[in-house]
Amino acid sequence: MTVLEVLKLASEHLGKHGSDSARLDAEVMLAGALGLRRLDLYLQFDRALSEAELSIFRAQVARRAHGEPVAYVVGHKEFMALDFEVTPAVLVPNPDTELLVQLVVARAREAGRRLRVADVGTGSGCIAIATAHYSPDVEVWASDISSEALEVAARNVVKNALEPRVHLSCGDLMQPLPGTFDLVCANLPYLAAGVPLPAAVMAQPSVALYAEEGGAGLVIRLLEEAPARLNPGGRVLLEVDPSILPSVLEVADRNFAGRRVHQDLAGHERVVEAWS
Repeated sequence: MTVLEVLKLASEHLGKHGSDSARLDAEVMLAGALGLRRLDLYLQFDRALSEAELSIFRAQVARRAHGEPVAYVVGHKEFMALDFEVTPAVLVPNPDTELLVQLVVARAREAGRRLRVADVGTGSGCIAIATAHYSPDVEVWASDISSEALEVAARNVVKNALEPRVHLSCGDLMQPLPGTFDLVCANLPYLAAGVPLPAAVMAQPSVALYAEEGGAGLVIRLLEEAPARLNPGGRVLLEVDPSILPSVLEVADRNFAGRRVHQDLAGHERVVEAWS
């Protein structure tokens, strides 16, 4: 069977099993199975696959058809034009979160000096690493309550050669992080238990998805904890779901001098920025 034939069959199969991006899923997995870039598949549509290659790809398609995220199947995901290892121990980096990183990087560049940044609930380390990569004057301290997630983050720090400027600590919110900070950012769990989600999202660690108080619990705790850990003029930038925004803004108004809400490309209120 050729690359084109295999892609067509796999796309049809995944579409029947609920994937709303069946062709893309098939292309990403086949490129990984063949050790190619996805673009290269288009240059090799007539290439015949060996039985060994077909066996690897069939196993990948079966995992995806059972609801496993493509990123777990292939073991990595691009975020902010950087490549990150991902495993079932961490949330899959989401393009929506790039807005948060872009804002953190913009604030760092506006400051024009070396800054201390905290990334709370770092997971794969994608926010901390992308921030440090695009902001040479930033040093990042990142925390997560999951030691398994931090093992993945540590490998990603090494992979991106950022060991001198990205530091990892295990613990609850800002508790394990030393000192005070100029910027605090986080993509914490913000969904209420029982919210219906696609299978590929449900397959990700529940500790990284759900929070108490209708999803707002951890975000509220960080907003209450952060002011005491900010340097003068410091800021907090938090990714949120629009469903928790009213309760989050109420707490932000009590604890900060000012705040602003930023919309993502789809027009959803996605990032809360608050300053002391």
